Amino acid sequence: MRAFLILALLIAVVISAVAVVQTRHQHRQLFVALSDLEQERDDLNIEFGRMQLEQATWADPARIENLALNKLGMKYPSAEELRVVGQ
Repeated sequence: MRAFLILALLIAVVISAVAVVQTRHQHRQLFVALSDLEQERDDLNIEFGRMQLEQATWADPARIENLALNKLGMKYPSAEELRVVGQ
């Protein structure tokens, strides 16, 4: 009976040790995945900042007005060209 108890405890210790090793391995894998995702997040945040800056540059009212005047030949209407549409 005592040998059976010792064998059962030995099996329990081995199973516990294997579980600890497996859990630590999974922890390392998940930590690497987390680090990769954090790096990707940081890269995307940098890209988003660049895109916001580019959008602000392209949508600048002075730039649009300059393009309208010079490239498209648009001009402000004179007082005679203005028409008020009824309500």
